Amino acid sequence: MSEETTVTKAQPKESPQRRKRRMDWFFHLLYCVVWPYFRLIHPVRAVGRENIPEGPAVICPNHTTAGDPFYVVFAFGFRCPMRAMAKMEIMRMPFIGWILSKAGVFGVNRDNTDLKAVKTAMKFLKEGDKLLMFPEGTRVHEGEDAQAKAGAALFATRAGVPLLPVYIQRKKKRFRRNTVVIGEPYNPEYKGRKPTSDELQAIAQDLMERVRALGEGVE
Repeated sequence: MSEETTVTKAQPKESPQRRKRRMDWFFHLLYCVVWPYFRLIHPVRAVGRENIPEGPAVICPNHTTAGDPFYVVFAFGFRCPMRAMAKMEIMRMPFIGWILSKAGVFGVNRDNTDLKAVKTAMKFLKEGDKLLMFPEGTRVHEGEDAQAKAGAALFATRAGVPLLPVYIQRKKKRFRRNTVVIGEPYNPEYKGRKPTSDELQAIAQDLMERVRALGEGVE
């Protein structure tokens, strides 16, 4: 009597187009769920929407409060879905991490070089998505100073996409419009085929100077 052999068929690999449609659907779902609260309590005034490029870009805002990703998302608008890099602790939260991952948010281990996060960021950019990340790497409060990390510069130069500086009003106000200024996209300059580590750090520093310049007169 022969034993029956169970053959498990491999699941077909999800195409980039199908993955993008799925993530955009969850992005729009979360947008509709959270938007009414921000519209009422923390309304956003967007300046410079005309600067948003059509294709992929690394969106680089300053970072002072936990709600900053939402300010950027609502400043860009419903029709501009984006992927986002977040600290790993958020992605490990029950349900919240799961729903965020469905919308294209992915975690990064900030204590060491996270190759998985790097590959994920590069994949999104090469597939034509916009990537939101905070070059300072953490929240920087008034009076503090943090050196910009080179991650955004690395992704932009490797993927051949522009950096997009964004300034978020530092002092948030309830029931009054909080300003988000979207700067002009630009491609960082460097010598040689690939930028050196020093050039990447210089690009990162220049990026944050551009971000801060957008905030002049906003507060």
